[in-house]
Amino acid sequence: MSNYQKKLVVKSGSKIRLKHFDPGYHGKHESHKAALPEIQENLQKMEELQYRMHAENKHSLLIVLQGLDAAGKDGVVRHVLTGMNPSGCVSVNFKQPTAKELAHDFLWRVHPHVPAKGSVAIFNRSHYEDVLVARVHDLVPEKVWSKRYDQINDFEQLIATENNTTILKFFLHISKDEQLARFKKRLDDPARQWKISDSDYKERDYWGDYTKAFEDVLDKTSTEHAPGLLFLQTISGSGIWLFRRSLSGRWKTWTCSCPNRL
Repeated sequence: MSNYQKKLVVKSGSKIRLKHFDPGYHGKHESHKAALPEIQENLQKMEELQYRMHAENKHSLLIVLQGLDAAGKDGVVRHVLTGMNPSGCVSVNFKQPTAKELAHDFLWRVHPHVPAKGSVAIFNRSHYEDVLVARVHDLVPEKVWSKRYDQINDFEQLIATENNTTILKFFLHISKDEQLARFKKRLDDPARQWKISDSDYKERDYWGDYTKAFEDVLDKTSTEHAPGLLFLQTISGSGIWLFRRSLSGRWKTWTCSCPNRL
């Protein structure tokens, strides 16, 4: 296991405390320019892995992204799609549940978007919202959300074993100061002002509650079939090499028997 994996992959049974992780960590590269050769190398690896997976049609890949506002989830999606054939990759954004969705169990709306064999799905926010936002804002009682960790583990175990889905889960860690700086950049940029609202600032009042909720997610749902992975706040610039390397490296956990015809 590489040093970055030792630092960032959350093993089953871990006790994570986010204060022990530097959100500014970016690995060995100090700049985007310095990281560019490795970025391009991992871009090629992702393209090859997707081609082989599509050709074999026996496996699928689910990428789960979670993080606070301005943590870089949209940027990750753009970077991932850059390295893949869009015909075999879909991005799904789970927003506030509709009345119809609320009339079912919390995973009902998620299962239809699980990737079919040979394809890739990216969850930009996900089923984890139901143990994050639902917990922090008391949308359901503790006796309800506390059971959902095991239900999520069972759900991920199901798709991993029954559909041969490799699940790569990324928590995008950002500091409170960095988030505020990114909010300001959005306000100062007319083309990005639509991405900021008063509610984003109000959510900062719950920073400690969200931190504890994320720690519990990482502690309780990092399993052998779906380990958690901390990805730190430098998604733009030099940090993107770290994400692409971790993505292409972890993706190799499935075995592809089709011949490499690239």
